[in-house]
Amino acid sequence: MVTLVDNDLLALQEMRQAVEAANKAQKEYMNFTQEQVDKIVKAAADAAYQASERLGKLAVEETGMGVAEHKKLKNEVGSRDVYESIKNLKSVGVVSEDRTNKVVEIAAPFGVVGGIIPTTNPTSTAFFKTLIALKTRNAIVVSPHPYAIECTKEALRVCADAAEKAGAPKGLVQCLTLGSMEATQELMKHKDIHLILATGGGALVRAAYSSGKPAYGVGPGNVPVYIERSARIDKAVAQIVDSKSFDYGTICATEQALVVDQAIKNQVFKALEKNGAYLLNDEEKKKMEKTISPVPGKVNPKIVGKSPQTIAELAGITIPEGTRIIVGMEDRVGKDVPFSLEKLSPIFAFYEVRDSTHAKEVCLDLLNLGGRGHSLSIHTQDDRIARDFSIEMPVSRILVNTLSSIGAVGGTTGLKPSLTLGCGTFGGNITSDNISAHHLLNIKRMAYGTKDVSLPKVLPVKASSKEVTQQVLKSVGSINGLDEAQVKQLVTQIVNQLTTK
Repeated sequence: MVTLVDNDLLALQEMRQAVEAANKAQKEYMNFTQEQVDKIVKAAADAAYQASERLGKLAVEETGMGVAEHKKLKNEVGSRDVYESIKNLKSVGVVSEDRTNKVVEIAAPFGVVGGIIPTTNPTSTAFFKTLIALKTRNAIVVSPHPYAIECTKEALRVCADAAEKAGAPKGLVQCLTLGSMEATQELMKHKDIHLILATGGGALVRAAYSSGKPAYGVGPGNVPVYIERSARIDKAVAQIVDSKSFDYGTICATEQALVVDQAIKNQVFKALEKNGAYLLNDEEKKKMEKTISPVPGKVNPKIVGKSPQTIAELAGITIPEGTRIIVGMEDRVGKDVPFSLEKLSPIFAFYEVRDSTHAKEVCLDLLNLGGRGHSLSIHTQDDRIARDFSIEMPVSRILVNTLSSIGAVGGTTGLKPSLTLGCGTFGGNITSDNISAHHLLNIKRMAYGTKDVSLPKVLPVKASSKEVTQQVLKSVGSINGLDEAQVKQLVTQIVNQLTTK
């Protein structure tokens, strides 16, 4: 007789055991000193950095997305750059003291973090979330994307082994391996999970927010890039093409639509061609639209993280050898306009605008379609225009004269290195920050009294004989045949006796 095994039941059991082990390890980790914690974090970061190339290749082999060399760079950001940004953070005991106002701040961990990892950045995000959890004396239980289980599991094993060799309790870093959505949903609701750190699709992030637990989630990044007429066009276009082709567009902060001043349109076309862009004709654009979005409003998963050559083949068109990005002219924005969606691939929409005012309108339409709160990129030599966009656009980060994809995650800017980018209330998130270690700390505050307060004395209010009489009559009516006048006389005598004592 053949016994059928329910994968979801096995996955639920695995999840419960992982949370139990992580919770036990975290209770032990609570007692570690700052010196011990820092030693563990450095060991994990160093091991992750050393494995960046190997794991970049493994991620591409398993998911079929992106470029191994670019995954390596993302892994290095998720390990070395993240470590450098958090290494001096105080995360144990007293972390600051205001002697003037007599307030002492004390760090406390959340407990066990539930980490959701996307298929687009499966190893770099695993490194990042593990390091910020370890730095803050939290344990972490990771749920990988079903299409990226092996590479995510290996990234976590690298960190866990190094952490344990450096003295971390065994079981502090856990990975679910059975690819069950039910187990992921239950993980987010488990009583011993204290925070959800969700990086993934909109449905998953909504599930995190509705789990009843504190959660950091991120929204989509339909990033417009505006090339303003004062921009250094050759440099701007070179950076944009580099950014768009980086890991075949799998970073959520990658530019999705070119918004170009009419006055410099022809110069931008020449620069695009020089940098390996292919401009579709009308017939080719129609074929590409069906490939991008066979169902209105939905991006075809077959194009995500794929090369221009693969995408062109899917669309049934021929592109020149060496093409790095595919560009389609567009003048509309909407769910029924495939080129205006977040494509997560080396495909660009090209919008021609009259001036910066018109550019704002187009950028806002693109953001409202699906990228509010995330990022916007601008290339300009006019700082006034850059600041104007920064003030008016509903985004959390504005990247000026740099590659948006790796600039937003801290690779080419002074922003906090992070693989989870908050979208603020613009995008329905609790924070607009690049998530980092300090977001995983409770800060307790011990405050001494510094001011004397004199409170006014309040004397009890004496009831009048009339009020008492009315209350007595209301409660008991007549007493032993006494009429109202007799009751009133009796109450008055009692009140007088009480107030003269």
